[in-house]
Amino acid sequence: MLNAKPEGMEKRRQIKIVRSTAPIRINDLGGWTDTWFSGEGKVLNFAVSPLVEVQIKAYENRQKREDRVLVRAENYKDTFWINPEKPDYAQHPLLQGAINSLPIPEDYELDITLLSHVPAACSTGTSAAVCVALLGALDSLTPKRYSPQEIAYLAHRVETEKLGLQSGIQDQICASYGGVCFIHMYSYPEAHVSKLEIDEKTRQELGQRLCLIYLGTSHSSSALHEKVIAFLEKKGSQFKIIRELRDLAERAKDRLLRSDLDSFGDIMIQNNVCQRSLHSALISEEADIVIKIAKKYGACGWKVNGAGGKGGSLTILSSKEKSLRTKMLKEINSLGKGIKSIPISLAASGLNVI
Repeated sequence: MLNAKPEGMEKRRQIKIVRSTAPIRINDLGGWTDTWFSGEGKVLNFAVSPLVEVQIKAYENRQKREDRVLVRAENYKDTFWINPEKPDYAQHPLLQGAINSLPIPEDYELDITLLSHVPAACSTGTSAAVCVALLGALDSLTPKRYSPQEIAYLAHRVETEKLGLQSGIQDQICASYGGVCFIHMYSYPEAHVSKLEIDEKTRQELGQRLCLIYLGTSHSSSALHEKVIAFLEKKGSQFKIIRELRDLAERAKDRLLRSDLDSFGDIMIQNNVCQRSLHSALISEEADIVIKIAKKYGACGWKVNGAGGKGGSLTILSSKEKSLRTKMLKEINSLGKGIKSIPISLAASGLNVI
């Protein structure tokens, strides 16, 4: 986090500092079903660190400036001022949309710093986590206090209503709640959220065996995803894949609660097969290379994170044997082309504001 005061704020009284964090998401079983075209959906996903971080320093706005929010997007080395009431969306529209979603007191000037410790567009719900963490921090500056679910819905509306993007609901929910989330979307975008109570031994084993693999390039497959959505909108025989994905999420919940990780890993593989059935390009060549190595070293599960497509990341449930897991990661990290493992740990908590 940057500690320097922004230009023009040096002599102004600092009112407060707010810090917030939110986890990212991996291994979203049942993904694609938490969408408007699905209607009903079921998703099971894992919140993990590294967390995204937001810091807000609030100063007196003595000059009554309109452009009174300074945004520092650390991962992009971008710094810019905006008017929170009239964002221009020219830079980082998601951040501007979030800032415009809550009534920032007119007597505040804000210095906002945002930081993520995973590569941009990693298919781990990072944008949603940043939006949730930012909204949570901004919420602490206003009289109203939102619940985690309300923050999740607000973050979802930033993407779908303010920016007009396609977005499921699971990433925002995972960032807000943390833990292992089972999400039953009974009527888009309304959902019932359960944090699964997994026994400590199973939680520890998951923490040791789950591996996040970055596939070397940022995820960008909007055109491909539009094709898949058009394919699913027809709701003909192809829509059975959505039903299969919903069923897999339900079965995955059952296997986790039974501590049956081998069967859980098999469900990860089945989910990956379903994604490929939606469109062959949803499982990239790089993902298949990594999967081949995972098989070689006895992994019992793998799944492309998010909607799939070129770039992004993959979750692996490795072998129980530490030596095999070590060898697997060593070979994956030797592939080059930016492909690498990213250290993670399970995040029991979601949005946290200090």
